[in-house]
Amino acid sequence: MELPTGMRTTTLIGPPDPATFRTMVDTRIADLRLVLDRLGDLPLAPVMDSCRIGLYGHSAGGTAAVYTARDDRRVGAVANLEGYLDLYPTPAGLDHPLLLFRTDGFDGAARIESSWASLPGHRVLLPDANHWAFTDYGSLVARLQTAGLVTATARAALIGTGDPVVTLAEVRARVGTFFTGHLL
Repeated sequence: MELPTGMRTTTLIGPPDPATFRTMVDTRIADLRLVLDRLGDLPLAPVMDSCRIGLYGHSAGGTAAVYTARDDRRVGAVANLEGYLDLYPTPAGLDHPLLLFRTDGFDGAARIESSWASLPGHRVLLPDANHWAFTDYGSLVARLQTAGLVTATARAALIGTGDPVVTLAEVRARVGTFFTGHLL
């Protein structure tokens, strides 16, 4: 199959190198800006401007949400679920309410904390969890382990050892409460 001009395929195995991660984040920032611009074109745009918009994302998506919010007044609050903030100059100009949410099991925790150090924001630590607990893996990997398709070691490395029902409820409650308290 031939790809349209400007399109490329990418196969990612393991953690991305810095250049690939930057490309991932830049692509997500462009996507978020496009969505914000398109929202502004809707008939409800005046109503949406008064309500404000919240952005959130996980990993590279969290990184993109913060950097997009830094430069866009339409964003009222932003939640970063374990995304590094050291790709570009520290987003010190960010004056939006900020939720910085991470797990206690992620092997990138030192880099996360270092990249978040100068930012004001509400920090939350999700216990007994690992990086992919913020995604659908949180529910799927535990079921795969129960079925004998994933080892306990693999589960811990992906989502942590906590009860996925409790973990998911905690994430939903914290993110929901954050946005409810800062938007509208």
